[in-house]
Amino acid sequence: MAKLSRKKRSGFILVLVIIAVVLLTPFVCRVVFYPKEYTEYVERYSERFGLEESFVYAVINVESGFDESASSHVGATGLMQIMEDAFKWTRRSLDVDDKDLEYSDMLNPEYNIEYGCCMLGYYYEKYGDYGLAAAAYHAGTNQVDIWLRDGDITADGFDPDDIPSSATSHYVKKVMRCYNAYDALY
Repeated sequence: MAKLSRKKRSGFILVLVIIAVVLLTPFVCRVVFYPKEYTEYVERYSERFGLEESFVYAVINVESGFDESASSHVGATGLMQIMEDAFKWTRRSLDVDDKDLEYSDMLNPEYNIEYGCCMLGYYYEKYGDYGLAAAAYHAGTNQVDIWLRDGDITADGFDPDDIPSSATSHYVKKVMRCYNAYDALY
């Protein structure tokens, strides 16, 4: 059997490495950058509140990186980083459930995803756009309504670059990039 020259062997190895990278990249991206954890809850509550699972995974990824014990410097808690006022409003206004929950229960992944999906579902139904729903999740519906009323942003052809708040604009862009990645990878 003829031996391959060093140059041909190097070329062959390079081709194998390229093939491996091409074949493994989606897998690595899924596992490392865009995991799907808490699938049972995401499936259940995204369906219940009329959301695409990819959008819910994107919000969880951006908000907490799937850390169920995450808490922010402003007091948001859990996977979907729910604030205490948002918890109370959701419980009172949207009649999520009949469980006797306290805000501390938002560290429970199921309850956190249920409340987060409930809020996102309400925002999506109100605005009809995932980008605007993400903006409302970050800045609140009152602020999004003001931006819409003042013409800073429009519901038709919504562009996150038009959001007057750089923090909310950045957040919406991150969520939408993540949403598109989840959509493409799964």
